Amino acid sequence: MKTFRSSVYVLSVYLLIVSCARQKIVSTNDSVHLLLGNPTNAQASESVPDNYLIVKPQYALSYNRSKGHANWVAWELSKQWLGSSDRQNDFRPDPSLPASWYKVTPNDYTNSGFDRGHLCPSADRTNSLDNNSATFVMTNMIPQAPELNREAWAYLEEYCRELVAQKHRLFIVSGTYGTGGEGSKGTLNKLDNAVNVPARVYKVITILPENGNINDITTDTPVIAVDFPNKTSQLQNAGWFRFITTTADIEKKTGLTFFTNTSKSIQTSLQAKRFDYVNSSLNVDTKCREYNGKQLFIGKSGGCYYINSNGNKTYVERELCNCQ
Repeated sequence: MKTFRSSVYVLSVYLLIVSCARQKIVSTNDSVHLLLGNPTNAQASESVPDNYLIVKPQYALSYNRSKGHANWVAWELSKQWLGSSDRQNDFRPDPSLPASWYKVTPNDYTNSGFDRGHLCPSADRTNSLDNNSATFVMTNMIPQAPELNREAWAYLEEYCRELVAQKHRLFIVSGTYGTGGEGSKGTLNKLDNAVNVPARVYKVITILPENGNINDITTDTPVIAVDFPNKTSQLQNAGWFRFITTTADIEKKTGLTFFTNTSKSIQTSLQAKRFDYVNSSLNVDTKCREYNGKQLFIGKSGGCYYINSNGNKTYVERELCNCQ
């Protein structure tokens, strides 16, 4: 009898430990990253494997088991997340997926012609080594055309961090739709029979004051919606502003719904906004392209320049910044 009771006790403790571990992995919508809403009403339930909610301290996402990557990733970007921690580059499978599911590995991308492209950027999580490392799990990666990942996409990421430096707080949702991308080795629909190659990659960025919260969102709140082709041939010397669209257009193409935690009137207004880079009140210049080893910037007034050795702007022919 004593042995039986001991066995029951051990089993009970084991189940309690397993339960606690699962509770840490399977979280709810109570996350700062989902402050503006859950675009697909993703659930932390194995019964919805293609809309499976994972909430981490660093970001939240809807995982699609059939595609082997996220439908979308959502995160807050503010000064609290930025620091001087090094990029960790520790790409790895995500242990928070259910044990019985296949977990995409970095090797699934090897020699594919596509980058392991971050949705929530590494450089958006530099306040600690652990937070930076968290961006390198494969559920935060998509097969991304190198020219997109390293140029227009990266320039938009940097633009967002510049906004934070100018005392803004951002809420960002980034995701994919469609099948069939073009990388450095041509067009593919799937990597190693494990990972869908998306046709398009989008981003919706909501811009608040530095200490702003959901109650500060109005019909005048700036929104940047961008929808990129995941195709090398369409991205040569292309600035991110070439692909500006509306959130409503992204919703139509993806089936997602944004801004669900705002009032209906505000939601409708934000969905219809098309970001006007030139006339925006956001006073941040953006990278356009590289030319003769120099990074060229385009200003709101349309000027094209690079930063010289003295740290000053040197203007060049406007045609060199024809990235729009």
